Amino acid sequence: MLKYAVLTWGCQMNERDSEILAGILEALGYREAEDPRDADVVLLNSCCVRASAERKVLAKLREVLGWKRRRPEMIVGLCGCLPRRPGGAEELKKWRGLDLLVGPGNLGDLPALLERCRREDVPVVALDPEERLTEGLPQLRRHPWKAWVTITRGCDNWCSYCVVPHVRGRHQSRDPQAIIQEVQDLVKRGYREVCLLGQNVNAYGRDLEPGVDFSWLLRRLDRIDGLLRIRYTTSHPRDFSPEMVETIASCHKVCEHFHLPLQSGSDRILRLMNRGYTQEQYIRLCEIIRREVPGASITTDIMVGFPGETEDDFRETLYVVRTVQFEAAFTFMYSPRPGTRAAAMQHQLPREVKLARLQELIAVQKEITERRNQALVGSVVEVIPDGPSRKDPHLLQGRTRTDKVVVFAGKLEMVGHPVSVLIRQAGTWALRGTLWEGVGG
Repeated sequence: MLKYAVLTWGCQMNERDSEILAGILEALGYREAEDPRDADVVLLNSCCVRASAERKVLAKLREVLGWKRRRPEMIVGLCGCLPRRPGGAEELKKWRGLDLLVGPGNLGDLPALLERCRREDVPVVALDPEERLTEGLPQLRRHPWKAWVTITRGCDNWCSYCVVPHVRGRHQSRDPQAIIQEVQDLVKRGYREVCLLGQNVNAYGRDLEPGVDFSWLLRRLDRIDGLLRIRYTTSHPRDFSPEMVETIASCHKVCEHFHLPLQSGSDRILRLMNRGYTQEQYIRLCEIIRREVPGASITTDIMVGFPGETEDDFRETLYVVRTVQFEAAFTFMYSPRPGTRAAAMQHQLPREVKLARLQELIAVQKEITERRNQALVGSVVEVIPDGPSRKDPHLLQGRTRTDKVVVFAGKLEMVGHPVSVLIRQAGTWALRGTLWEGVGG
């Protein structure tokens, strides 16, 4: 029996694509290897959004090619975004032993590409410039009760620092009936939560018939019997309208968690980034969310050290962080990405400046997160357990509707079912509690 391994880096879209790669291989008769070193086909589904992610992928690729030297019949493929980034394919073709380069738009070609790999001595390359919205591809769902559901592919935003439009192509919306049917089928199979995926889910429907947009899709999915929770990622603040906030407030199944990447609080830097909103507009949007959806959590992404960022610009970012009071923030240092406008900008900042700002930002946000978590002590929240806690397998771990991690004592039969938990302790990354009046929901 032939065996495979799919190794994944990056965003939820890459995780979803890896489910498709695994599904295709299973449909071809392969079975997943317990040890990737024993696999006949090893696919690395890569990310190149930041330099750190790219370095991790390339380090693993060197390791995998070492396995291949001991087992020359092994097929090694690099999939995802890295082969599509500007200059990426030319660099990767020089890697001895690399058999296959597959872009995000060519997942469905995998069976034919593997056949070519067995016949040809040079790397097989399939890197279409646009992603294809191919329906009906095999897939291997990795979670028993919650699922990723792609609604868009590609991106038209062209933020000056971001390589995504280069690697994933232009924005395309999936057919709404195909999405609805997929979610209905998932519910029939016992899935209780879906997360709608897109580089910018707020842009859903712009390329479809009038009246079909993200708000319409949320309202339609909210009516599906048996579905408990709807999440989505990622949103762009520029496209997050008050109407969308009202839609989420009126829907019973759409979770009260808003992830709105800020990136910078400085209007000058936001213009250089081509983000399309101002500090005032961003804060106003968050005020609308807090008013219309009481108890909602707002999380964000923040970049420090963008080219030309001054100390005053950074202070503007801290001002927004303190004003909005985010539940959590994914923070990182700017890193130049080949082919982007920001990579060619003057006044690239030294690493030590970026690191110092990152550490200060993390400290400010950590204090806010801890304070907001402490405010939940004594409250009762709905949690759907994912399974045993990774740190303590005797406890269960799950998430609230607002995406808070909660750890508590419970039975394995509760996994996948909503329970009420009384929060008794709060830390930075997780809440601890006890069951409250047994199973709810």
